[in-house]
Amino acid sequence: MILPSASPVGLTLSLGAALAYAVPAAAAGRLSERAARHALMAAWALHGLALAWGVWGDTPRFGFAPAVSVTAWLVLTVYVIERQMFPQLQARWALAGLGAFAVVLALAFPGTPLVPSSPWLPLHWALGIASYGLFAAAVVHAWLLTRAERTMRMAAEPQAGLPLLTLERLTFRFATAGFVLLSATLLAGIFFSEVLYGRAWRWDHKTVFSVLAWVSFASLLAGRARFGLRGRRAVRVLYVGSLLLLLAYVGSRFVLEVILRRGT
Repeated sequence: MILPSASPVGLTLSLGAALAYAVPAAAAGRLSERAARHALMAAWALHGLALAWGVWGDTPRFGFAPAVSVTAWLVLTVYVIERQMFPQLQARWALAGLGAFAVVLALAFPGTPLVPSSPWLPLHWALGIASYGLFAAAVVHAWLLTRAERTMRMAAEPQAGLPLLTLERLTFRFATAGFVLLSATLLAGIFFSEVLYGRAWRWDHKTVFSVLAWVSFASLLAGRARFGLRGRRAVRVLYVGSLLLLLAYVGSRFVLEVILRRGT
């Protein structure tokens, strides 16, 4: 939810990140493994510097596009770490495309100046955006899992990429961590709404979508623990919950900022 405004430094960092992301995204098949890895690392670092500049070097802003940008950077952070443990993990071109799209989107829609009504509000937002990042990482792993299953059914290089059980385990680990943070975010909103926002808890569309997402993820994890839910059915539930969560903040802010053109 925080992104650099169109200051010269912020603009330079963001454009540099977008261009660096575009290299492995557009030329994935023509770059060597080392060159593609270095380009993605450079893009990830520039993206992180752009986000950091937005917090400490410029006026912090928030909105639907900055939320997407931070989420994309968190997913790339997970990938960078996992790539050290699982060199066979192959999702570079897709994640580079996601990063480029997120940075450009945030430049086009930088959001509104961040004016917290409480010193605890940034922490509440950080919990929420971290849950976005973890669920996004779970979705990426679920996509890799689905792709690996399809490859195995077609009998095409069954040993390529991570093993299915490893992908499935990582998917549910990220989903579980995201569920914990989402639960903490919702509980803070319910019990400390007046402290955080200066008003009582209310059932608006953002709250409804968040609660529906929470129910979906709770059902997924309970089904996994109680009935061994897995495979396509589990992936579908994860996708539905992630879509509901996306609509909760990003969707509502998109309507306000782009369609209704309201800053708050």
